[in-house]
Amino acid sequence: MTFVVGIVVFALGILIAVAIHEAGHFWSARWFGMKATRYFIGFGPTIFAWKRNGVEYGLKALPFGAFVKIVGMTPQEEDIDPETGKSGADDPKAMWRYPVWKRTIVMAAGSITHFALALITLWILFSFVGIPDGSKANQVPVRVGTISQCVSPTYQYDPSTKSQKACDPNTDPKSPASQLGLRPGDIILAIDGKSIGGNQALRDELKADVGKSVTVQYKRGEQTLTGTAQIPEAQRVKSTIDPSKTADQITPDDLERGGMLGITVDIRSSDLPTLRYGAVDGVGQTASATATLVDRTFESFKQIPERIPNLFKAIFGEKRDPNTPVSVVGASRIGGELFELGDWASLLSLFATLNLFFGIFNLFPLLPMDGGHIAIIWFEKVRSWIASLRGKPDPGRVDYYKLAPLTLGVIGILGFFVLLTVTADFVNPITLK
Repeated sequence: MTFVVGIVVFALGILIAVAIHEAGHFWSARWFGMKATRYFIGFGPTIFAWKRNGVEYGLKALPFGAFVKIVGMTPQEEDIDPETGKSGADDPKAMWRYPVWKRTIVMAAGSITHFALALITLWILFSFVGIPDGSKANQVPVRVGTISQCVSPTYQYDPSTKSQKACDPNTDPKSPASQLGLRPGDIILAIDGKSIGGNQALRDELKADVGKSVTVQYKRGEQTLTGTAQIPEAQRVKSTIDPSKTADQITPDDLERGGMLGITVDIRSSDLPTLRYGAVDGVGQTASATATLVDRTFESFKQIPERIPNLFKAIFGEKRDPNTPVSVVGASRIGGELFELGDWASLLSLFATLNLFFGIFNLFPLLPMDGGHIAIIWFEKVRSWIASLRGKPDPGRVDYYKLAPLTLGVIGILGFFVLLTVTADFVNPITLK
């Protein structure tokens, strides 16, 4: 039940963010004196609506977004004002009549609200909610994540997977984890009677136990179990190497010889102490985190094309790559899991990341995104300036009808991508469990 509530809460948060996006257009347009006539949350049949100061507000049945109507946003406005009898393009308060800088602000206001939401969310996270203190990662219990059936004696990079080459169970030594029958979630307590207080302690002990048969004590649920395993020698990445360093960047100097259990360590946020920075220092942390997230967002945009084939594979039954794109459906599901786990730091971080993504994506200079409208506004300005320099008449405004094929093409590509990600999120969702 908590999982379902979490999905609803997170999806509602996204809807509110989109509604605030449209409110950004609405408020800025009204502030500059432009005529905005409608503001609705949702699409489809109207549930209820009311009018105030010449603006119709309301809620529609399909909660898939929000919209605002600003008169004269394009020169092809055909709406007739019943009060004046004028078309939107003829209205003295039509958006197109205002200076370029004001129109730019109005069109960018939606993305600005997303950026503001992201910054506020991150500031609250760092200042008051707190984040897991990663510097204490070596002081928390060693919890088993994934398990390998074997251990590769040498470290090799695999270009096909862009990661360390997988071991060969037919030729490489059987992993101690496999010998012991470890399962995800088990906690390593001791090796040969020596308490294991964290991942570094485990690494140190395995380095000393290479080639030995050792007794491993571990906890599974409420049970304490014991088993014996032979520790093979393997080439492994030193613990001092930056974890953000990718597999293809690992050099021989980054490697050492030591023992391996054949597991990944699952460090859960709930295991780590919480670190809060306070309101002042939280500002600096927010700025640093935002810079990192922006960089990752642009990197994710570049990686989308190469990850689309993996989405098709996931739809047809292959294991879902956790790095594949997700839709709002998938993001809400992950949000629901984080809500269920009580991992508020990751939940808020996900919400901030999505808002940065929406804000940046919306500024792409393609219709129907806001960035497309901004690009046209400035194209008209530059074209008029060049015409005046040449003594030519002003060529006027861009005909949006002529751009319809390009706009429909972009809508088609986006629609296909949304359909693909939504299908994958229903058929084979990314899950934290």
